[in-house]
Amino acid sequence: MSAPSKPVVLFVVGPTASGKTDAALAIVDALRGCGRPAEIVNADSRQVYRGMSIGTAKPSSDELARAPHHLVDVVDPSDGFSLAEFLRLARAAIAEILARGATPIVVGGTGQYAWGLAEGWQAPEVAPNPEIRARLEAEATALGVAVLFQRLQAADPEAATLMDSRNVRRLVRALEVIEITGRPFSEQRTKEEPPFESRMLALSFSRADLYERIDARVDSMLASGWVHEVESLLAAGYTSDLPAFSSAGYREVAQLLAGVLSMEQVAEKAKTATHRLARSQANWFRAGDERISWHRTSEEIVQEAVQACCS
Repeated sequence: MSAPSKPVVLFVVGPTASGKTDAALAIVDALRGCGRPAEIVNADSRQVYRGMSIGTAKPSSDELARAPHHLVDVVDPSDGFSLAEFLRLARAAIAEILARGATPIVVGGTGQYAWGLAEGWQAPEVAPNPEIRARLEAEATALGVAVLFQRLQAADPEAATLMDSRNVRRLVRALEVIEITGRPFSEQRTKEEPPFESRMLALSFSRADLYERIDARVDSMLASGWVHEVESLLAAGYTSDLPAFSSAGYREVAQLLAGVLSMEQVAEKAKTATHRLARSQANWFRAGDERISWHRTSEEIVQEAVQACCS
């Protein structure tokens, strides 16, 4: 096999609770064994937020110490964080990692982030308009998110096919950009060939097995201080209507603290919300997608990564 003409960037992708962190750290250890350092670039849209660690399954302090990590804890929960901002920061991190002679490993389940990097998307750099955004968010609250999705379907059918119809934040952003620029959102997202070769790796689980893993993790999060984490965020002045709190389970835990839900109800609702998230993520990472190399074990992923980077 001839050496690639461009440097290799590994991607470990897939739905939540599919073992991405463990697989990525196993790759780091294996590459270190063949003399190739590696660094991890986060591609999870919720792990960018400071103070939101337990409920986003952010790597632990021990895991973070096993390899340099980028784009973890970069903004406050009250801050916005767009695809364009992610692409800018991630591309800068990848360039720095490659310049150090190391292998970047992009890890996360946010499909827009992973494919945006791998395929060289150029997201529109349109500054947020607080008035437009507040109006659209108010409409979503009053009339339902389906109204926003129907509006996007009418204004930009191509963009609508790439959106989760329940994701208020992304629907608002697309409609905001359309209103500001007067152009379809999809027309403003062009592509440029990236300066690296992408290897997309993922672990495969049946839906039933994945749901079992999700349920066990939600129980572990609640037992590990998730309620205290949300309590601390609320005490710091962050409110549960912030986009950051749309992470599965956070608003439910806030309702527990407000006395609206019981712990049993929170666990059930958080599991259901995370199942829904996993299904949404699976739409970005489909088993039949030939761009992704699917594996049943971390050992198989590690073998492919070593072959790609150490041969």
